[in-house]
Amino acid sequence: MRAAGAGQTILVTGGAGFIGSNLADRIASKGGRVRILDSLARPGVESNLQWLSGRHGDLIEPVIANVTDASRVAAAVRAADAVFHFAAQVAVTTSMDDPVDDFATNLQGTFNLLEAVRHNQPAAPVIFASTNKVYGDLADVDLHLTDDGYVPQDRELAAHGVAESRPLDFHTPYGCSKGAADQYVLDYARSYGLRTAAMRMSCIYGPRQLGTEDQGWVAHFLIQALNGKRITLFGDGEQVRDVCHVSDACDAYLKLLERIDAVSGSAFNWGGGSANAVSLLTLVKEIGVVTGRQPLVEFADWRPGDQRWFVADTRKADRALDLSPRMNWREGVRDLARWLEERNGSVHCKTGASAIALAS
Repeated sequence: MRAAGAGQTILVTGGAGFIGSNLADRIASKGGRVRILDSLARPGVESNLQWLSGRHGDLIEPVIANVTDASRVAAAVRAADAVFHFAAQVAVTTSMDDPVDDFATNLQGTFNLLEAVRHNQPAAPVIFASTNKVYGDLADVDLHLTDDGYVPQDRELAAHGVAESRPLDFHTPYGCSKGAADQYVLDYARSYGLRTAAMRMSCIYGPRQLGTEDQGWVAHFLIQALNGKRITLFGDGEQVRDVCHVSDACDAYLKLLERIDAVSGSAFNWGGGSANAVSLLTLVKEIGVVTGRQPLVEFADWRPGDQRWFVADTRKADRALDLSPRMNWREGVRDLARWLEERNGSVHCKTGASAIALAS
């Protein structure tokens, strides 16, 4: 399929959210029409939608609805040339508190979308934002502690990360709902011939991320630090993640759409890869460098299903999609800090300017 752009209508569910709004901006900037289906349930995302509409005008078509509404989803799918599916309940902690809503949004909502495409627009590719949580807590991986957090004892795993051959192991209601949705997306390629693919994402961060304690932790840590507020680390802070800037994530999603005929029915692990693997404590220290003062930190108990280490092996995606190396995480943190300055006014950090409080 040709790259998303002029003359096409692309449906982005959850398009007012963090990754969805960045991707919508990229598509509209190339002249594509973006139909955004979003319930606007996440606090603050309406500002992303306003930004998109102000920037691109009629190329942005908002549909304020929930993916649990099958009739609205079916209407949104009609005449769409492709679908990026980001709409989701995104937090493990929320899924523990309300597994019914988590199930309805993540699994029933994805099923509604697949059925809508199957019956109304079967030629439209469906690209699904999955999660590394499909692999469970990785409790069987032997780890040792280094100066930059946990690292697997297995040298191959430490060097390259978790590959797609890793057995699936759903933990927590969130892991179950997203994991089951992942499998439905892939099976609809096998059973019904839809052109589908799943991106099992690690930690994505960058501009337009409205991070909270439960999800979007890189932005949350930076916002807390800029406000002089305490950062809570659940566990010992030595957990390691491969963080990936949203611009690189958008590159991957757009390449996946472009090459969907070659990769339909496939899942890809995606993140910053081993070059961008960093512990929470190391990232907090770097935020101190960016802001000019070390953040206040407190510790709390481990949370259910938390992985002490996860790094995505992105070699399959890199080869299949011909992707460039990702932005270095230190550069990415500074890019996010600059965006926070622009959004909220100047802040006292080494990206420049004087201080006012940020809205968290």
